[in-house]
Amino acid sequence: MKTALLVCRMTVLLLVAPLMMVHAAWAQEGKTFKPEELDQMMAPIALYPDSLLSQVLMASTYPAEVAEAAKWSKANQKQKGDAAVTAVQDKPWDNSVKSLVAFPQALATMAEKPEWVQQVGDAFLSQPNDVMDSVQRLRAAAQKTGNLQSNEQQKVIVEQAPQSQQTVIKIEPANPQVVYVPAYNPTVVYGTWWYPSYPPVYLPPPPGYVVGSALLSGIAFGVGVGITNSLWGGCDWGRGDIDIDIDRHNNINVGNKIEVNQNKVKWNHNVEHRREVPYRDARTRSNYSKPLAGTEQRKEYRGREADRAKAEAALQQRGIDPAKGRDQLRSDPQAREKARAATQPTDRDRARAAGKDLDREKARSAAKSVDRERARQSTPSRASDNAFKGVKNPGQTGHNISRGGASREAMKAPAGGHLGGGGGRRGR
Repeated sequence: MKTALLVCRMTVLLLVAPLMMVHAAWAQEGKTFKPEELDQMMAPIALYPDSLLSQVLMASTYPAEVAEAAKWSKANQKQKGDAAVTAVQDKPWDNSVKSLVAFPQALATMAEKPEWVQQVGDAFLSQPNDVMDSVQRLRAAAQKTGNLQSNEQQKVIVEQAPQSQQTVIKIEPANPQVVYVPAYNPTVVYGTWWYPSYPPVYLPPPPGYVVGSALLSGIAFGVGVGITNSLWGGCDWGRGDIDIDIDRHNNINVGNKIEVNQNKVKWNHNVEHRREVPYRDARTRSNYSKPLAGTEQRKEYRGREADRAKAEAALQQRGIDPAKGRDQLRSDPQAREKARAATQPTDRDRARAAGKDLDREKARSAAKSVDRERARQSTPSRASDNAFKGVKNPGQTGHNISRGGASREAMKAPAGGHLGGGGGRRGR
């Protein structure tokens, strides 16, 4: 009993000692997530097959779309494998998110903790190498406890990673055409947890997905999912990123293919599928955020600044130094006073302005007089004015009366006489 306890303590020390050195280095670099935080969040998925793990890491950078895919999967529980991925080709999701509907168990598990999904995505975007290292630490711990082994569902491979001296643990499906999603309790499968203040995240498997009672003591597996092209990602352990198998990707994502003349390419995050979910840290925001409104105006302003610099350089070539002049204004009070006085209006300027104001006032008054006269002439006289208009001019009044009598006589005449009278009237 004492020997077993000693071995357990030694194992914890072997795991914690390197992490303490890593933690000190990270503190100096100012990284977003500490080793204990990464181990805590990666614990539920570190023992997934490499291909499925890579799909989960990619998809987690689009947490809003993962939530939508989980709802679709719950409403279409009979759909899985390649058929499910084909059924969601019309959805506006990233292809990595679409690939997860092939595995309802994985999606249902992720849907239980959406905030955890976003954390995993943020960690992978900001510290991909550190995330991969965390996965390897967790796998090594599970292997030492005897809980990570090859079996009918998976192959556990230990080898040296290309491009590095690191020994890595790979997990592959025992049958490439059938993938099993593991379920396990991190507090059991990894042994004594090395960060008591940061207990591992535990995502219980959804009801109906896990077969048998192995979950109590280690790893349990549900029903295998038959796939051909749904899993097209793979972990590049030596470089800390994800490779995409172009052939498999394009065979399942017919409407959204990757057009390259290569068998594999590196995965890149697509900001368009991030929706409105903010990025966690400033560096990630600067790498992936969309340009803010006004960016073009700022670029234009910077262009004008460049033009101004060119103009000042041209003046300097002619013996004129604008910068020197500005410095002189800052340091010499008399120069500043002269410059201020030069910008003030002189007496002549004031007199000229006063004369212009007087001319404008005269023009305005004259225009008003003209408008009043025109209005008076165009307004019809009132009835009382017409009745007494000839009081001071009797001759004119009599003349008007005579004209009235002639008009009445003309009205009694035949039509022709009326016209003739009209003509005679025009003759007078």
